[in-house]
Amino acid sequence: MDNNNLLYILIVIATSFAIQAGIMVALFLAVRKSSARMETLATEVKTKAIPTIEAANAFLTELRPKVDVIVENVTNTTGMVRSQIQRLDATVSDVVDRTRLQVIRADELLSRTLDKVEHTTEIVQHTVVSPIRQVSGLVQGVTAGMQYFFGRRQNRRAREGMGVPQDELFI
Repeated sequence: MDNNNLLYILIVIATSFAIQAGIMVALFLAVRKSSARMETLATEVKTKAIPTIEAANAFLTELRPKVDVIVENVTNTTGMVRSQIQRLDATVSDVVDRTRLQVIRADELLSRTLDKVEHTTEIVQHTVVSPIRQVSGLVQGVTAGMQYFFGRRQNRRAREGMGVPQDELFI
C-alpha cells in the first residue's frame, strides 16, 4: 500500500503542477494582453498629453517672471498704501484733536461771555433800573398828585364855562 499511496500522492502533485502551469499560462496571456493595452495607452498619452504638458510648462515658465513682478508690485503698493493710510490717520487724529480744543475754547469763551453779560445785567439792574423805577414811581406819584390837583380846577372850569361835555362833540 505504500506504493499505491505514493502513486496517488504523485498523481495529486502532478495534477496540482498541471493546474498551476495552466494558471501561469493564463496569467501570462492576461499580462501580455494588458501590456499591449498599456503600450497603446502610453503611445496615446505620448502623442496627446505630453505636448499639452510641455506647452503648459513653457507657458508657466514664460509667465513666472511676469507673475513675480506683479506680486512684487502688489507688495510695494500695499506697503505704500499702508503708510499713506497711517499718515492720513495721523492727520485726521490731529485735526480732530485741534477741533476738539477749539470747541472747548469756544465753549469756555461763550461761558465767560454769558457770565459777564449776566453780571453786567445784575449791575445795571441794581445801579440803573432800580433807581429809575424809584424815580419813575416818585414822578408818577407827583404827576398823579398834580393831575388830581389841576384836574379839580379844570373840572370846575369845564363845568362853569362849557355846558357840553367833550365826548358829545365827536359825533
